[in-house]
Amino acid sequence: QVQLVESGGGLVQAGGSLRLSCAAPISIFSINAMGWYRQAPGKQRVLVAAIASEGSTNYADSVKGRFTISRDNAKNTVYLQMNSLKPEDTAVYHCYADTPRLKYWGKGTLVTVSL
Repeated sequence: QVQLVESGGGLVQAGGSLRLSCAAPISIFSINAMGWYRQAPGKQRVLVAAIASEGSTNYADSVKGRFTISRDNAKNTVYLQMNSLKPEDTAVYHCYADTPRLKYWGKGTLVTVSL
């Protein structure tokens, strides 16, 4: 099964920054929205940010003003710049890519924010 490949997770202190990247194989055509979900321990997966093919964006209230999503359509890649990180941002971050037929997912990358 085709999967997206995430990178950029890790351990950071509160107030720090991380940049996540997610690449979809070039073999995946007609990608519409791309974005990121996150799942904290013992909690449900929730949408963090999404970006449409033409560039419009959507953010969870908890990350507005701190996270920025962007994409490079030529590379089938989506990014998530995370600033002013808080311990409550600790989670596994999963990227996705929507096509008319399927929704593709990555395995996830762990982000841990310490006090």
